[in-house]
Formats: sequence, C-alpha cells, structure tokens
Amino acid sequence: MMQILQGVQMLFVAFGALVLVPLLTGLDPNVALFGAGIGTLLFQVITKRSVPIFLASSFAFIAPILYGVQTWGIPATLGGLMMAGVIYLIMASVIKVRGVGIIHKLLPPVVVGPVIMVIGLGLAPAAVNMALGKSGDGAIQIVAGDAALWIASVSLLVTILVSVFATGIFKLVPIISGILAGYATSLAFGVVDFTPVQQASWLAMPNFTMPEFNINAILFMIPVAIAPAVEHVGDMLAISNVTGKDYLKKPGLHRTMAGDGVATIAASMFGAPPNTTYSEVTGAVMLTKAFNPAIMTWSAVTAIILAFVGKLGAVLQTIPVPVMGGIMILLFGSIATVGLNTLIKHQVDLHKSRNLVIVAVTLVFGIGGMAFGIGEFSLQGISLCGIVAIILNLVLPKDLGESKVVDNAQMESNDA
Repeated sequence: MMQILQGVQMLFVAFGALVLVPLLTGLDPNVALFGAGIGTLLFQVITKRSVPIFLASSFAFIAPILYGVQTWGIPATLGGLMMAGVIYLIMASVIKVRGVGIIHKLLPPVVVGPVIMVIGLGLAPAAVNMALGKSGDGAIQIVAGDAALWIASVSLLVTILVSVFATGIFKLVPIISGILAGYATSLAFGVVDFTPVQQASWLAMPNFTMPEFNINAILFMIPVAIAPAVEHVGDMLAISNVTGKDYLKKPGLHRTMAGDGVATIAASMFGAPPNTTYSEVTGAVMLTKAFNPAIMTWSAVTAIILAFVGKLGAVLQTIPVPVMGGIMILLFGSIATVGLNTLIKHQVDLHKSRNLVIVAVTLVFGIGGMAFGIGEFSLQGISLCGIVAIILNLVLPKDLGESKVVDNAQMESNDA
C-alpha cells in the first residue's frame, strides 16, 4: 500500500509538466497520460526494472510538434515522432558497439548547447502571444488582453516563487502550482468555460490517434532527437548519483537509451508526445529516498487509469491560454538557459573561431527559421540547425583560427 501511495506522489510531481506538453501542442492530455504510463512500463521491461525513473512528455519536442501539426497535421507529426524514437534505438546500438564516447564525439557541448538554446528561444514569441491571450501564432485573440495579462502574471509569479522559495516536495511542483494559481485567477475573471466538463462522461476511451508517415515530417523530426538523447545521458548520471548506483554500467546506457526510444515509439503510436526521463521525479526520489523502481510501476499504472477518466481530460482542456502563456515564459527561458549552461559548464571557448562559427550559425539558422528545400523535401528551424551544427563540427578543422592567435602571441613576445 505504501508503494502505491509513493507511486501516486511521484505522478503528482510529474503531472503538471506531463499534461503541459499536450495542452500546448493540441494533443490529447488523456492520451499523454496513457503514453507516459505505457512508456514507463516498457522502459522498465527493457532495463529489467532497475532504474527508479518516470518517463513522460518531452519539452524538447514542443516547438517541432507545433510546427508539424500546423504543416502536416497530427497523424503525420506522430509518424515523425516515431522515427525520432527509432533514432534513440540506433544511438543505443552504436553505444553498445562503440561505447558512450562516440556520442560525445558526434554531439559535443558546442553542438548540443546552441541547439537546446534554439529549442527554448524559438518558442519565445508563442509564449508571449499566449500570455497576452492570443493563439500561439498571434492570429486570434482568445481572452481579452487586460484579463490575460493578469492571469499570465499570476501563473508566472507563482511558478517562480514556488521554484525559488518552496521547500521539500513543494519545490518539485512549480508548474502545477502555477497552473492552479492561474486557473483560480481565470475563474475570478470569468474566462473559464465548463461546457466540455459537463458534456464529458466520467469514464471514456482516450482520443487515440494513429500515426501516418510523411517523409518531410520524418526528416524534420529526426534531428530534434539530438538534444533529448544527450540530456538522457545527463539524467542517467543524475539518478546514478542520487541512488549511489552506476546505471551507465548496469543495466547500461545502451539499455536505458533503448528504453527511452521504445517508450517514445509506443507513445507516438497512440497519439501521445515523445517520452523522456523526468528530472522532477529524480528530485523527488532524492528527497524521499524512494529508490525502489517498483514505485514507478505504480506511478505508470496510476497514469494509465487516469487516462480513462473523461472528466479529467475535459477539465484540463478548460485551462485558459494565458495560464499556459505565463508558465511558458519561464519554461522556455529555462530551456534556453540549459543550453547556455551546457556551453559554460564544459568551458566552450567562444574566442576560438571554430566554436564561434558553430554557435553563431546554429543560433541564427534556428531562431531565424532558415529553410532549405529541394522540391517537396524541406528542412528548417531546429532540425536544420541541428544538422548544420553536427556537419560544421565534423568538417571544421580543430585548430581553425588557432595558428593566427599563436603567431600573434609569438610576435608580441618577440617584440618584448
């Protein structure tokens, strides 16, 4: 019984972030709960139920899903997301054969850092539009501007206060706290429509959507898997430090990466966002010392049960746009900061011409929306900048611009 309660608690920690992704991207939150539950169980099967982590909706895919849904529709976007999961499986195979070093060689911090920054900064306009009560593209005014600004401000402020000042388990739920505060403010302004809740039944089949395969959507999504794959290595190191076990050796990084891939493929098959390991849950594991992976089994089972509660999905759908907008301002800024921190933590020297070129081109291509197309085939945004960053890193000489610096230093010393 204790394990079940601990499992429900872990799901509560992940809940806000879990449902935020489908609510922002137009996917069904009930299906996202189902996908997170199924994904976590599959991860446990592949890793022999040895790692106490929970998998749920990945923030890294928000921008690509938004673009994909607008461009090709939900089924084709899901097909692309499935292929991103396949990339994880390929990476897992490469890690098994060549070791983790090959990932660091292909995807060093100078590549991963700016790509993560693009994921966050590329969404800044959508966050501001939603905070002002508009649709993500700014075309439709959904909630009156004055009310929207108050609602978004409360959501943002509460999320900040909880993440900075809260202690214990409450420090791990800033998103759900922000949503609740913003929702309460929305009720005060009278902008919540409860019609969908009244019409929904208590028990209902989630709105499953089958994927379709579109080559453009697939080629667009595949490079997006770069950042979450590298983050996965960091997440495994984090949970290893928390529990005092080396999960990179047992069950092995290749197994955990494969588990992530299979979880993402399974989620996409039903219409849910891609899955990733949740650092909030890792924080909760550290706080509660709940190291038993069986607890995550109960979290997953609870998520699957909740997926069939129709009223829950309907309530989530009533959350007004500005509530999400307020939280998104902090969330996407935080993602960009993770990218910046990747460069700082690994001491990437931007005085080196080579590094400066990679970071500069990646940022402008990604944030500027550079597009490259031949006939029906096209790449743009995060996907294009990810590929360009990898190619530049492989092609540019390691000592690019170094000889000139050395020569100048020698000349100065000779003059002296």
